[in-house]
Amino acid sequence: MISCYFCAVLVVGLVIGVSPANGFYLPGVAPRDFRKGETLEVKVNKLTSTKTQLPYDYYFLNYCTPSKIKNRAENMGEVLRGDRIENSVYSFSMRQPESCKIACHVNLSEASAKNFRKKINGDYRVNMILDNLPVAVLWQRMDRTKQKIYERGFRVGFKGKDSGKYYINNHLNFKVKYHFDPDDGTARVVGFEVTPLSINHQYKKWNGNNTKLSTCKTSSQTVLRSGIHPQEIESGKEIVFTYDIYFESSDIRWASRWDTYLLMNNSQIHWFSIINSLMIVVFLSGMVAVIMLRTLYRDITNYNQLEHDEMQDETGWKLVHADVFRPPNNCKLLCVYLGTGIQVFGMAFVTMIFAVLGFLSPSNRGGLMTAMVFLWVFMGLFAGYSSGNLYKKFDGADWKTTSLKTAFMFPGVLFAIFFILNALIWGQKSSGAVPFGTMFALVFLWFGISLPLVFLGSFLGFKTSRTENPVRTNKIPRPIPMQPWYIKPIPTMLFGGLLPFGAVFVELFFILTSVWLNQFYYIFGFLFLVFVILLITCAEVAIVACYFQLCCEDYRWWWRSFMTSGASAVYLFLYSIFYFFTKLEITDLVSGILYFGYMFIIAYAFFIVTGATGFCGSFWFVHKIYSSVKID
Repeated sequence: MISCYFCAVLVVGLVIGVSPANGFYLPGVAPRDFRKGETLEVKVNKLTSTKTQLPYDYYFLNYCTPSKIKNRAENMGEVLRGDRIENSVYSFSMRQPESCKIACHVNLSEASAKNFRKKINGDYRVNMILDNLPVAVLWQRMDRTKQKIYERGFRVGFKGKDSGKYYINNHLNFKVKYHFDPDDGTARVVGFEVTPLSINHQYKKWNGNNTKLSTCKTSSQTVLRSGIHPQEIESGKEIVFTYDIYFESSDIRWASRWDTYLLMNNSQIHWFSIINSLMIVVFLSGMVAVIMLRTLYRDITNYNQLEHDEMQDETGWKLVHADVFRPPNNCKLLCVYLGTGIQVFGMAFVTMIFAVLGFLSPSNRGGLMTAMVFLWVFMGLFAGYSSGNLYKKFDGADWKTTSLKTAFMFPGVLFAIFFILNALIWGQKSSGAVPFGTMFALVFLWFGISLPLVFLGSFLGFKTSRTENPVRTNKIPRPIPMQPWYIKPIPTMLFGGLLPFGAVFVELFFILTSVWLNQFYYIFGFLFLVFVILLITCAEVAIVACYFQLCCEDYRWWWRSFMTSGASAVYLFLYSIFYFFTKLEITDLVSGILYFGYMFIIAYAFFIVTGATGFCGSFWFVHKIYSSVKID
């Protein structure tokens, strides 16, 4: 009953997840009701840029600073992403518009002016948050569709095309959309927009925030005086920061307020991705069906009808039955990779289940990354069990060494690369650098939880009763004949890796866009379907390649089955290079190193999980076919 209930919930969540805008988000987050005149406080987040990929703290620039800066409590995912959510001087009264309100005025030093110019050259954007909604800039497409698009954050400023001078966006025209409830007279925030402007404010006498500016009138909305000029960034200049606030009633309900951020106009492309992947699966499934139902059935029938002396004249996969379960070279390393692949698979699968069901919505900032970290740690139990159990099948005795390698090899590579990249980020004084405390917490999770779980799983897997192979293995290995060129490792890997990559490359574009172009990705229903198709494709590719390899009397299928499907990671990394030069505008050396460093980590994890999937498929296939024939 419980399993049926879970399946029903999963199906409903999957249907919801594939919808571009569904109004279903993090369970348990209650809406906040505001009465008229109640204070709305604007939080500030990091400064981001798609050109440099280096976030900075909002107060890294000489913006208006409150009397005391307070940091909001952050989870691990927010820290790893470089989020720094702090209070600001911007505050509103619910449903009470104001115009030309002074936030503060600052005198720019040479260092401050240089920082502003540098961030404008880097195309940095300012991110703010109101009632957990990020601020967005509304603009309209210039094509035939005239569709309205939202961009996260507003630009720090701009550079004059003719003059070459730099100007700061020091006036913010905020629009807060609210959904009014006439029953109790309260309203809920359902939208937060901003229009940034650059205004060289003028005044006769400074009287603090009550100063009367001659550059704008105070009315329901700011009316700018004619002949005003933008605010230039120059050392010694005085800059007055101002803002308007306008409230607009909206029919959008609170549960659907994230739809404007998540709505994607390319859902047809996502469906094309699914159809493309399904076509590959149908093609491979047809080949596997032919092999299993026709070729193998005929072979097994013939082999079982032949006499012992006649079988010696037969060729094909039956002849290598005495060597097919011979332990491969570097069997410990294969066990380590299998265990790590199971760990990555478990983390990805459970994370996507939670995401499809709505538990990891964008409103839960950092929730996705936090879930991935903790799931990775606790999946160490399955990693140890898988590696230990396979190692026992190879008649190994030193299971402790295998456990240590499982616990340290893949995380060690990731941590080493992450540490080097973090040092580079720290050298750039970016808020994206992970602080020492968080690094210590990651090491504690690794050594304090993941390592013991891997050891426990490996102990349990090694102590589990060994499954006997369906055929005996000879002591002397059989000589392997010359192989056709298409059965050799490199051609097999090139072809075998292409099909799994072809099943995911369309969805991969949207994932890279969300990661590197600062966009939301929440079509987890599509992603889950593509992930399932990827697993099926990897298993079927490995099975087909393994069958042809055994037919050519080459029994070294262990590593080949892993590498055949795992080679798709090479195509993924090559595609990331293509994406870097065609879609991104990164010119800074450090930013380029960060991009390729993180993409290498992603490709490495992709190699391990696809390779492990292909190996498991081939392992099942080999056991199945050799247990179906009579061996004398």
